[in-house]
Amino acid sequence: MLAALQATTGAGAPGAFAVIRDHGDQESTRSLAVGKADLDGTPMNSSWRFRVGSNSKMFTAVLVMQLAEEGRIDLDKPLRDYLPEGTLPAGWTMTGRQVMEHRAGVYDHTNDLLEQAGEETTSAFEARIRSTVYDPRDLVAMSVKHGIQYTPGSRYSYSNTDFVLLGLAVEHLTGQPYPEVLNERIIQPLGLRRTSFVVPDRQISGDHVTGYLTNDDRSKPLLDSTEQNGSWVWSAGAVISSAEDLDHFLTALLAGSSGGLVTDASRDQMTAALPTPTAKISYGLGLRRISLSCGDVYGHGGIVQGFQTQSFVAPDGHRSVVVFANASNNGSVTQGLMNALEPAFCGKKPTAAPRTNLAPRSDLRGTGSAYELPVVEDTRI
Repeated sequence: MLAALQATTGAGAPGAFAVIRDHGDQESTRSLAVGKADLDGTPMNSSWRFRVGSNSKMFTAVLVMQLAEEGRIDLDKPLRDYLPEGTLPAGWTMTGRQVMEHRAGVYDHTNDLLEQAGEETTSAFEARIRSTVYDPRDLVAMSVKHGIQYTPGSRYSYSNTDFVLLGLAVEHLTGQPYPEVLNERIIQPLGLRRTSFVVPDRQISGDHVTGYLTNDDRSKPLLDSTEQNGSWVWSAGAVISSAEDLDHFLTALLAGSSGGLVTDASRDQMTAALPTPTAKISYGLGLRRISLSCGDVYGHGGIVQGFQTQSFVAPDGHRSVVVFANASNNGSVTQGLMNALEPAFCGKKPTAAPRTNLAPRSDLRGTGSAYELPVVEDTRI
């Protein structure tokens, strides 16, 4: 674990941390922090807030599942039926389920915002991300211009636009702004005191880690990217939270009916993950499944300018792990965080901590820091 976190700082992140929580008869929390929370030298603090990036997709997915439980959306009917008129063309019949699984053929609008030939990442950030406020319908329009990328349901391709569409469906079906629905249905009921959605405001209130965007030209300094509005990823990536709140959210989600977020049936649908082209990585309804040497874990990753997080929980909810680093646009930092998951879940546990029911897997090899997980496909945001 320490070696994996040190690898992230050695690769260029100012700091990193891991928080491991065991739930059951004897609760325990262990945290390990290395490096700095900012370039002024403040030590990294694992209790502070940060931008969670694509971990936001889990929150949006829960809202959609709640609406499905209420009979307000059928996941196996075209999603366009549950969106404002004109959001998607008439011929776009991909279902809500296909959209949640990233199997809908929807082009990722963030490609248009980030992948500009000959332009440095920091320049793109300043020109189109930090201060520009986008209407989510305009993000969808960006995607629609590219047409359907493949026959819906035929393959997997990660797309942030998928979860912008789901956020628009949440607003259309409830008649409320997305932040209000998120607050009323998840944040308040779970008591997530450090979780918020403040788009288009740019600041992170309270104690928080400073995020740094790595320049494409590594000879240039890191860019403080903490202050940014999240409208360019909106319901796909703009949540602000903390390790403690992510643990609370994830353990409640995996608990199903007893967790108060979704029913057992909904939880089971969300965790019924299908394979992706990346080895050991599968994707369900807004949840990623990673196959470790000791079994599968569920959660998501998130990378948004200056911040990256991997948040996962064991199927029985007994152990959750949140690993974080305050630098992005650096694949070696991402690899370090991915490599921290294996020792966090599968390494020797304190005798006081309850065991998870993760079953050994004979098809996986390696333990500890030698067990290297592939970097997942949402590494750019």
